[in-house]
Amino acid sequence: MTELLAPAGNVEALDAAIGEGADAVYLGLKTFNARLRSSNFAWREFEAAVESLHKMGRKIYVTVNTVTEERETERLYRFLGYLNKIGPDGLIVQDFGVVRMCQEFFPQLELHASTQMNVSSAAAANLLSSQGLKRVVVARELGLPEIEKIKKNTNAEIEMFVHGALCVSESGLCQFSSFLGGKSANRGMCTQACRRIYNTDMYGAEKHGYYFSPCDLQLIDHVPDLMKLGVDSFKIEGRMKSAEYVGAVTAAYRYVMDHWESDRKGSIAEGHRILSTDFARTKTDYWYGFNEIPSGVDNAGQKILNPNQAGGTGIYLGRIKILREATVSEKKEYSSIVKSFSDDPSGVKDAAIQMALLEGGSYDPDPGDSIRLHKKDDTGRESHKVRLVKTDEKGRRWIDVPNGFTQEDSVYLLQTKAMSKRYKRVLPQDLSRYRKQPGPEKLPVLDLTPLSKKELDWFPEGIYVEVSTVSDAHNIQMLHPVRVIIELNSETSYDFLHKDSAEKPLLPFSKKMIFIALDPFVAEGTFGELKDTLSVLLEHGYKNFVVNNLAQIEMLRNEKDVHLVAGPYLYTFNRWAVSFLENQNIMAVQMPFENSEKNLSETFESPVEHSRVLIPVFAYPTLFRMRFKLPKDYDFTFFSDKEGMSFKVNSTSDGSFVMPEAPFSIIEKMESLKSKGWKRLLIDFSKTKTSKSDLKDLMTLINKRMHIEGSSKFNWKDGFYDPEKMEAYQASNARAAQARKDTAGRKGNFAPVKGAKKKGRR
Repeated sequence: MTELLAPAGNVEALDAAIGEGADAVYLGLKTFNARLRSSNFAWREFEAAVESLHKMGRKIYVTVNTVTEERETERLYRFLGYLNKIGPDGLIVQDFGVVRMCQEFFPQLELHASTQMNVSSAAAANLLSSQGLKRVVVARELGLPEIEKIKKNTNAEIEMFVHGALCVSESGLCQFSSFLGGKSANRGMCTQACRRIYNTDMYGAEKHGYYFSPCDLQLIDHVPDLMKLGVDSFKIEGRMKSAEYVGAVTAAYRYVMDHWESDRKGSIAEGHRILSTDFARTKTDYWYGFNEIPSGVDNAGQKILNPNQAGGTGIYLGRIKILREATVSEKKEYSSIVKSFSDDPSGVKDAAIQMALLEGGSYDPDPGDSIRLHKKDDTGRESHKVRLVKTDEKGRRWIDVPNGFTQEDSVYLLQTKAMSKRYKRVLPQDLSRYRKQPGPEKLPVLDLTPLSKKELDWFPEGIYVEVSTVSDAHNIQMLHPVRVIIELNSETSYDFLHKDSAEKPLLPFSKKMIFIALDPFVAEGTFGELKDTLSVLLEHGYKNFVVNNLAQIEMLRNEKDVHLVAGPYLYTFNRWAVSFLENQNIMAVQMPFENSEKNLSETFESPVEHSRVLIPVFAYPTLFRMRFKLPKDYDFTFFSDKEGMSFKVNSTSDGSFVMPEAPFSIIEKMESLKSKGWKRLLIDFSKTKTSKSDLKDLMTLINKRMHIEGSSKFNWKDGFYDPEKMEAYQASNARAAQARKDTAGRKGNFAPVKGAKKKGRR
């Protein structure tokens, strides 16, 4: 029987999910989960939830679906030990390091592969099943025939998203938010940069649009077919959504799942009626309806992208016309109302609201309605529940809105109070007896597998260069690479496989010098073609591959005399992830583009371990990848954001790829890296055309150890954005400001002496 799995971003959503018939819920705690911006659960709440749901015969899964840096592994170990004591029904994981740590210390914890693991084929599911994972959450960019084929060819349970927000990027492969400020989607801090408004030049005029903001997924019409296929779990997205939203969507899918066999048409109609209260974005079934892959690649973009659709959601209520500060009595009234709805009134903070007058919409929100506010410069958005509506002497209706929003910001309706229900409480009223927390255990030292003297002879020291075409392979000869990496794509496949090139190679390098880089997205619909291609390549004598997907490991790990490098999309941010890949016969890795020098050095400590790593020093990293061509009316290559940062998009038969216009570069650090023992360095021109003049300029800059003007260091220097450090920094600044204020109050405020110089910021 198919499980209905609902999100629980907070206690109220948990009540709604269970109240509307969810068989299971998934939730995150305050750490190591991919929705750090949701409320999440405290230790006591989580422990009580596990106990309560198990008494009810329901299941509870915990999201541990972020990548972990080396410095965090001991805290991760303690967290897993805590979960092991509490006993949830499963952990949803992304990091191979989590899998490896659980294999070693917590084998009784049931593991489910997150959609962030980019499982899009039976081969990938089978590899994870062989490593002890019970379930895989398949990628959202798959069609019905592909889901059916995966289900038929794996023993792993299949979980799939059926409703909610979509990522425009192929699952687990987005680096956009991380590139813009270190807030990585792989770390639970995605800023949804894809949903922002961008500027383009089309048809000789400047245009603005939400070009990469996708519609929301809705598969209510396909529930009967998916249940017939034997899909094990239907997952609703929405850990950052309101309890009302969770309740309504859960109710709709519950109804169809329970009634489709007796009345397919009527049950689906009722499901749509229930979902009519979901005022989110336009709905799409995305890849469903495409029985042929080329048709999906050509047309799926048209189905999910609408540049006129704001990155936000809901029915348009207008813009903020006037703002005023909330009065003392209004703030007290607001706080009193919020506390009356809270499970822990003592934890409710003082009201941080202002009063707003809206203009331009066709509906006036009432107390209890849920709204979403969008800043006019598209730099932020926030959901909010209206509690106060005040009418002034002119008959104008003022509503409370959060601080931080200003005039001309847009407001949308998410749900009305009429949609709200009060659900039976799942957690007990008194949580005082739930006291378990992670302990002080020390993580045992992990030694990576020692290397024999000649084990990596095929992976020599020197400069590696990656390209996407054979013509570029000819151009980069002037860089004298020790090895060349050629991307396998629709164009190079012909060059590799064509009979003439097999007998008389068109490539200017020997097969020993060539590494073939495989695409990080391997869909079930194209798996057979890839498998056949790899078989021919092996027959032709190609032995070196950069693998970026679990399916590729499954195909190649047992091939004799084949050498594998874990590519940048097989994320190795800690030693435990490296150890997992070692167990798949992979001894060399390419550093992920998101990594920092500090974390790289902490992961690979010794010079011997350094010899296993290929470090990119120049690249145009793919910020996000789409499994479709852009719509035909997207007649542009370059686009820019409000800050003036420029990007380029390449739309091909292999999909679409967004890259920065300026490269990532640390070429001025190359000699320093070599002196520290990092002697395998990569210059990456993948998805980029080369010219001999540009290559000469690059060589000059390398030889002179010069920085490329305008280039980015990505996270190399500063690492990932750290919310804990930022909170500590802000708290420190606040204390310092208060101290200065107190000092000024004691000494008196003096105007600067005329003619004295003011001290500026440093």
